[in-house]
Amino acid sequence: MSASSIDAFVATTDPRSMAHLRTLVDDVLGLLAEAGSGRTGPVPTGGPAAARAYADDVLAEPLLPTAGGKPDDALRQLVEAYATWAVDVSHPATVARMQCPPATVAVAADLVVTALNQSMHAWEAGPFAVELERRLIADLAGLVGYGPNAGGTVTAGGSISNIMAMLIARDEAYARRFGRSAFHTGVAASGVRPVVLCTETVHFSVDRGASIAGIGSDGIIRVPADELGRMLPAEADRVLRELPADLLPVMLFVCAGSTDFGWVDPLPAIAEVARRHGVWLHADAAYGGGALFSDRLRPLFDGIAEADSVTLDLHKFGWVPASAGLFLTRDAAALDHLAAQQTSLNAADDVAEGFIGRYGSSIQATRRCDALKIAVTLRGSGRQGIGAMVEACHELSRFGAARVAREPRLELAAEPVLSTVLFRYLPERETDLDEFNSTLRRRLMRNGQAMLARVILPRPGGGKAVWLKLMLLNPATEPGQLDQVIDDVLAAGALLEAAAAS
Repeated sequence: MSASSIDAFVATTDPRSMAHLRTLVDDVLGLLAEAGSGRTGPVPTGGPAAARAYADDVLAEPLLPTAGGKPDDALRQLVEAYATWAVDVSHPATVARMQCPPATVAVAADLVVTALNQSMHAWEAGPFAVELERRLIADLAGLVGYGPNAGGTVTAGGSISNIMAMLIARDEAYARRFGRSAFHTGVAASGVRPVVLCTETVHFSVDRGASIAGIGSDGIIRVPADELGRMLPAEADRVLRELPADLLPVMLFVCAGSTDFGWVDPLPAIAEVARRHGVWLHADAAYGGGALFSDRLRPLFDGIAEADSVTLDLHKFGWVPASAGLFLTRDAAALDHLAAQQTSLNAADDVAEGFIGRYGSSIQATRRCDALKIAVTLRGSGRQGIGAMVEACHELSRFGAARVAREPRLELAAEPVLSTVLFRYLPERETDLDEFNSTLRRRLMRNGQAMLARVILPRPGGGKAVWLKLMLLNPATEPGQLDQVIDDVLAAGALLEAAAAS
């Protein structure tokens, strides 16, 4: 590249570069508006085959050519294609995944974060970014109910937060038992095997975290639960009392708002069990934590401040674009396990002078400042504003559940706790319900009518069953629009029944 082409390529705060960026942003926004105006549903029709064929056509030329073309043209071509086959997360029929329609101010803040390219790992990589995240963590720790000694970090999401919790809990347990963290010794040197206690229906990141932490999936002990899937405190106490001496309990992992039903484990009683046995208590509130903003729903989470650590995701109930996860600890000193490795990023002389980055609070080094988009959203809406949106989604779920309950061809799994509605279609003729509902879901997605989730849950008498799920995270969705989604489910089910009968 010549010097002039490099100047045009690299984003700077120079007025010419800013003018160029403004032109590109205007072009991109125009492409997004054009793609949105041509939609008839949450995604184009045709399913995976159509999406693959479209990509084959648009991406026929290599993404890494020997000689590049014009960067502006590459941007427009790929953004147009990206937007065309993107799922419209603001569409009322996009009810499959925990993808909220992001706040406009958060989207704008994300542009600033990308343009200035600060990093959180060292003070000199982003001075204000570092201070902003520290204060954001303090405010959200206060929302949970933690005191001034709390700590934490912004993460890439709930899975990473849960894995961090497991790593810290492991090191805390080893330090208490052996006087030295497993960060240094590893888990094999102690002669005991670490184990984690949780119910059957916790998030899949528990298994992944157990693998990463050296515990292994065989080191996960499932605690019996009640009929709703909530951990039974007495059973947790019994399991801990009966553990053999060669097993070291490192964590009680509880759910504060399950992704399927929204239920919350009995936090106060489990906290007592954890304290009695000296076991780290972690509460996964990645989805449910948004209810902490709501005066009406917050009582469901009484006792969450008794947990040693908490996971939150504000790219779910928070209306912040991904990633916007948070890992919070009741005592910031617990994060010292992550900072045990001394590097130039946490050198003692820099720390003594206040040049302290965020490397020691995270399992990442280079990390973008996701705190900015979270901060502008929270400051702009306030706790009451976010709480009102959470409550709107909750009311929408209650409306949807009532509609499902009135339909003879639909079966409601349970009354919603937060903002999920689980149900399934009941064909008139006897058939395999799991296969029928799985096919029904794919048909709706292939036709571009609705993006529904599918969950597989235990049957009361044994085995597992397929249910469809409406994940309602758009407070702007009207009841009539949700009615239309359910109408489309009923119509598609009737067509499947007719096809099977012919």
